[in-house]
Amino acid sequence: MCTYSASNGHLTDFHLIHLSAFAYRGASLTIIEATSVLPNGRISPEDAGLWTDSQIAPIRRIADFLHSQNQKIGIQLAHAGRKASTLAPWVGDKGRGIASKDAGGWEDDVMGPSAICWGQGFPMPREMSTQDVRDVIEGFRDSARRAVEAGVDVIEIHGAHGYLISSFLSPISNRRTDKYGGSFENRIRLLVEVIQAIREVVPKGMPLLVRVSATEWMEKSASESWDVESTIKLAKLLPGLGVDLLDVSSGGNNEAQTVTPFNDYQVGIAGRIRKALFEAGIKDLLIGAVGMITEAEAAKTIVQSNDDTVEITDENGALAKANIVLIGRQFLREPEWVLRVAYRLGLKVQWPVQYQRGQFVKGSKI
Repeated sequence: MCTYSASNGHLTDFHLIHLSAFAYRGASLTIIEATSVLPNGRISPEDAGLWTDSQIAPIRRIADFLHSQNQKIGIQLAHAGRKASTLAPWVGDKGRGIASKDAGGWEDDVMGPSAICWGQGFPMPREMSTQDVRDVIEGFRDSARRAVEAGVDVIEIHGAHGYLISSFLSPISNRRTDKYGGSFENRIRLLVEVIQAIREVVPKGMPLLVRVSATEWMEKSASESWDVESTIKLAKLLPGLGVDLLDVSSGGNNEAQTVTPFNDYQVGIAGRIRKALFEAGIKDLLIGAVGMITEAEAAKTIVQSNDDTVEITDENGALAKANIVLIGRQFLREPEWVLRVAYRLGLKVQWPVQYQRGQFVKGSKI
């Protein structure tokens, strides 16, 4: 989850406390928020970055502490594309204020696959040149190298929610006529080349995750859009590119999207993708489920079975399967969520020794 609290892209004391709180209370993998690979790829002037070597040390400081707790740390590498140079949510109008130069923004240097504005309250992007595309790919490569140097264990590529890679995938936001636009193969080319660039500089065997918006929820209002079938087609290619896990989210690429969120609302989509992969004989791509997963029983049901996956039915009646759950907002509400989940499920887990006297009392309604 973005916290809009970095200093010129550098993580601060806030991030050390913020991220350590989850790991210290049992989160086995804590992923650093969307971290921009270029200065103009930040959502806001206060976003995290990894485009220069001076940004390595603050990340290493956090990684060292998490490793001291026998936990792992990941980082989500990103470029905001046409949703860049906006104000932090508590500064702008519901996160839609443009960050001007006076506010540290770069509204004249926002770019996307095509010159199509995301919507009201966002800057008008320029269409990226071929050199811009190359710069982004190099940015992901160099940031991945720095992440390794900082001691990060896992890298996730952010290809969701209407940010740069996501907007390239969609035929609605990508109207290019070169090799990065038009056909499905061309629209996924940027993501493919980013994956290849990162794999060139990270250790063999280092987990590589990709987050996508499995649908942009535009099926009702557009003749062609990025949908679940498109994601399934992409997912079938990912293991061959060296991707280990597909993090299945949705939406965020168009203000006209039609979706009504509810608890676990994206789990069914993850299950549909998982099922299609298995039917195609592809079993070497893990699937992560996200989206308003808040309760212990739901999290357990999504991931636990004899073969490390399980079938459940979501609120829309869809069959769901996943390997892991990824939690965001719920950790913001309660950093001790792992400990509460264990208590609710009757599992005995190791609390921080300093907090032993604070364990939940037997019989408490937690």
